[in-house]
Amino acid sequence: MLALACALCAATSIATGAQEPDYRASIAKWRADYESDLKSDHGWLTISGLFWLHEGENRFGSDPLSDIVLPEGAAPPDAGYFEFHRGKTTVHVKAGVPVTLGGKPVDTAELRPDSADRLVLGDISLWIHASGERYTVRLQDKNSKVRKAFTKLQWFPVDDAYRVTAHFQSYDEPKQISIQNEAGDTLQLPIAGYVTFTLRGQELRLDAQADDKTGELSFVFRDLTSGKETYGASRFLDTDAPHHGEVVLDFNKAYNPPCAYNPYTTCPLPPPQNRLRARIEAGELNYKHDR
Repeated sequence: MLALACALCAATSIATGAQEPDYRASIAKWRADYESDLKSDHGWLTISGLFWLHEGENRFGSDPLSDIVLPEGAAPPDAGYFEFHRGKTTVHVKAGVPVTLGGKPVDTAELRPDSADRLVLGDISLWIHASGERYTVRLQDKNSKVRKAFTKLQWFPVDDAYRVTAHFQSYDEPKQISIQNEAGDTLQLPIAGYVTFTLRGQELRLDAQADDKTGELSFVFRDLTSGKETYGASRFLDTDAPHHGEVVLDFNKAYNPPCAYNPYTTCPLPPPQNRLRARIEAGELNYKHDR
């Protein structure tokens, strides 16, 4: 019996040892994929301008006196204007400027905020973004200075103690809460429910958003490492959809919002209930531009 027990212990030890490298490899791959996406042509590093719209005409072009200044050489001095009135934005492209919308040339079109309505001119794209009750034109440039200056991400060492199973409690209907973003605007956030979990002996809770199609959860949170080892405003965490009322929270995959790398972004701040009185020493560290 003793020999059998020892054999079982050895087998368990071997199995655990085999699983650990696989888990660490999966986290390393996830982190590499995340950084690759961040640095891609469509990643957050390519956002290179955020221009607040005012009522009336907002002219755009490479002229430095334009309301919306585009990179020199990427557009003519006068490329047209955005007509903004009570939340409605219509673009008027100057004749001869090769701007496309949905792959087709465009001269005039109404643009919906935070939609697929993107104007493309060479390596740059423009679209409308709503930040609370304010509206902006977002500029994306594949040759962004932010992208060129980017170095690399830094992470806490992988620690499987920060991979925990949580209980998910959904609301009958999503609960709307008001939060602030880093631009100072008020956003309405739909909360699908909340998770409760134990981390290093401490009982914790986080409010969750849910994807309408997949049921996957997302969290905006802050903890006692924020502003020190990690980004001060917040970090994000995503999970699979809950299964039988449970979901795995893996804080080794906690990552920074775009504002950590890029001043031309607007990021949500966590609601008070998602500010944890605990140190989450896992996931992405604070990005230092001089690394």
